[in-house]
Amino acid sequence: MKASMPSSRGGKPALAAALGLLALASLAVQPAAAEERAKDLFGAKKLPAATSAQSIGFYSKGCFAGGVAIPMDGPTWEVMRPSRNRRWGHPAMIALIEKLSRDAAADGWPGLLIGDISQPRGGPMMTGHASHQIGLDADIWLTPMPSAPLSMAQRETKSATLMVDEKTHLVKDALWTPQHTQLLKRAASYPEVERILVNPGIKKKLCDTVKGDRDWLRKIRPFWGHDYHFHMRIGCQPGSPNCKGQEATPADDGCGKPLAWWFTDEPWRPNKNPDAPKARDLMTMANLPKECRAVLDAPGPVSVGAATYHGGGVPIAAAAPEPAAPPEPAAAAGSAPALPASVNAFTATPEIGIPLPRPRPGN
Repeated sequence: MKASMPSSRGGKPALAAALGLLALASLAVQPAAAEERAKDLFGAKKLPAATSAQSIGFYSKGCFAGGVAIPMDGPTWEVMRPSRNRRWGHPAMIALIEKLSRDAAADGWPGLLIGDISQPRGGPMMTGHASHQIGLDADIWLTPMPSAPLSMAQRETKSATLMVDEKTHLVKDALWTPQHTQLLKRAASYPEVERILVNPGIKKKLCDTVKGDRDWLRKIRPFWGHDYHFHMRIGCQPGSPNCKGQEATPADDGCGKPLAWWFTDEPWRPNKNPDAPKARDLMTMANLPKECRAVLDAPGPVSVGAATYHGGGVPIAAAAPEPAAPPEPAAAAGSAPALPASVNAFTATPEIGIPLPRPRPGN
């Protein structure tokens, strides 16, 4: 029996209709394929969510609202790689970076070169980090700030100093100074700081040379990369009920067997599946806490300047103008008010550029 053939009359419209139905069916069975990646959505945001400051989710799977930017320049810091727009963080983190810059300068460090903190609303980044998503991570270069201000072009192109020999995994002794040790000790001294990630060679250098008080070494954790900068992480802050903290570091100095493992062959073997896609490249909004959708959709401040932290304990105004608050008593000379636990990153207050970590070899 012969199959019936469609007549030429009306054949093209029928074919077009059939193709249309096939296209709709294809979309219906593959909805996930059309879902936009979270890193594209968060990477497109140039300003933070103008709401109360809070971190949502985990360091490698979340977002944050009420972020503020650290100024491009300060008396004791400069931002590197400004085109990345990653100088944003939870107000507590930005305040702590500024405090570290001042304390480190008093210790003899010339000033901080600040690398990546977070995108304006956090979330997965377009490139580089797996973490840095909730505004509580920051990278600080192990290269001191130069005496002459860096131009914007220099901040985009200047290389950080590689502190570790890539063959021996040991610190280059000609480059390491007591000031490097003091900088890490100062960063670890703050109660808010829960851990500091460094190259295993840097951890070993500290284990071999630090005398006297060694309690702070427990916060210094070895990890791949981190040989030209250190990664400072603070804990979940008050006012962030949906922030997921990390387990505490062990109570010892971390200079025993766990560190010895890093100087065997195993950590440096190439990844068995180097072409596997990274989590940030696959995440959609469905993979993030549901609150991150509201963060993504929230209105932003009026400008970058309106969401830039200017010290004194709280950020400057950012969203709509607010009624003037009654004047407060002047702070004592040499002191600054503490950052309130429930600070809104956008309440009115009185006037007063980075390398990326390298993952496991071959990845």
